[in-house]
Amino acid sequence: MATAVHDRAAARRAGGRRAGGRRDGSGRGARPGTRRRSESLAGYLFVLPVAVFFAGFVAYPFLRSMYLSLTRWSGFGTPEFIGAENFRNLMDDPVFWEAMRNTILFTLATTVLQTVVPMLLAVLLNRGWRLGVLFRTCVFIPAVVSFVVTGSLWQLLYDPNFGTINSFLEGIGLGSLAHPWLADPDTVLPALVLVSLWQAAGLFMLIYLAGLQGIDPTLYEAARIDGATPWQRFRHVTVPMLRMVTAVVVLLNVVNGFKTFDVIYVMTGGGPNRASEVLGTYLYGLAFGSTAGGVPAFGYATAISMVVFVLCLVATLVQVRVNRRARDVF
Repeated sequence: MATAVHDRAAARRAGGRRAGGRRDGSGRGARPGTRRRSESLAGYLFVLPVAVFFAGFVAYPFLRSMYLSLTRWSGFGTPEFIGAENFRNLMDDPVFWEAMRNTILFTLATTVLQTVVPMLLAVLLNRGWRLGVLFRTCVFIPAVVSFVVTGSLWQLLYDPNFGTINSFLEGIGLGSLAHPWLADPDTVLPALVLVSLWQAAGLFMLIYLAGLQGIDPTLYEAARIDGATPWQRFRHVTVPMLRMVTAVVVLLNVVNGFKTFDVIYVMTGGGPNRASEVLGTYLYGLAFGSTAGGVPAFGYATAISMVVFVLCLVATLVQVRVNRRARDVF
C-alpha cells in the first residue's frame, strides 16, 4: 500500500511539471515557433539582395520601357504620352514588316541548323575519338569570342576583293563562284546564318554531349541485341532521350534569333537595301537617330522592343507547353 501511495504522489508531481511547462511561456513549447521565425527571417535576408537587384535592374527598366513605348520621346525633355499610337504606326511601317520577316527567317534558319548540327557533332564526339578533346576545343572556341570580334572577322572573310573565301574559291579553280556575299540581297542573310552557326555550334554541342553522357548504355545494348542499325539506334534511342536537352537548345535559339543584333550590325548594319535589317538593328537606328531623319525616336524604338519581348515570351510559353505534353506522353 505504501508503494501505491508513492506511485500516486510521483504521478501528481509529473503532471504538475507538465502543466507548469505548458503555463510557462519560456518553456520548451515556445522554442520551435521562435526558431521557425528566425529561420524565415534569415531566408528573407538571403533573398533580399537578389530581390533588390531584380527590382532595380529588371523590373523597373521593364516597366519604364512599357511606359516609354506609349510616348513620343527623342531622349531629351519630357516624354509625351500618346497611348497606343506607336503600335498603330507599326502596322503601317513597311520597314518594320521587312525587319520582322528577316528576323523570322533568320530565327527559323538558325534554330534548325543550330539544333541539328550540334546534335550530330555531339553524337560523333561521344564515340570516343582519339582526337575528340582537340576537336571539341576547336569547335567551342568561337563561342567565347565576342560578337563584335566575330562580326569583324567574318566581314574580312567575306570581303569581295581580298577576302579569304573568294581567294580560296579562285585558288581551287572555282573563281566563277566568287561573290560579294554581304553586298547581294540574295546571299547576305544566308551568309549571316552561317556566321551564327559557326559561333553557336560549340556551346550547343557541349550541351548535347552532356545529355548523351547521361543516357543509360544498356538502352543501346538492348537495341543492338534486337538488331537495330546505327541509324535506328540514333532515331529511337538517342533522339527521344535527348528531348529535354533539345527543348532547351531550341528555346535558346529562338530567343537569341528574335533578339539578334550584334553580329548583323557589325557586318552589314542592316544592308544592303535593308535585306538584312532585323528588329534589333531597326530599333537601334531609330533610337539613336541614324533612322528617321537623324532625330532619335526612343518611344517608337521602345515599342519595337516590346514587340521583340512579346515574340520571345510567346515562343517560351509555346515551348514550355509542348515540353509538358511530350513529358506526359512519354
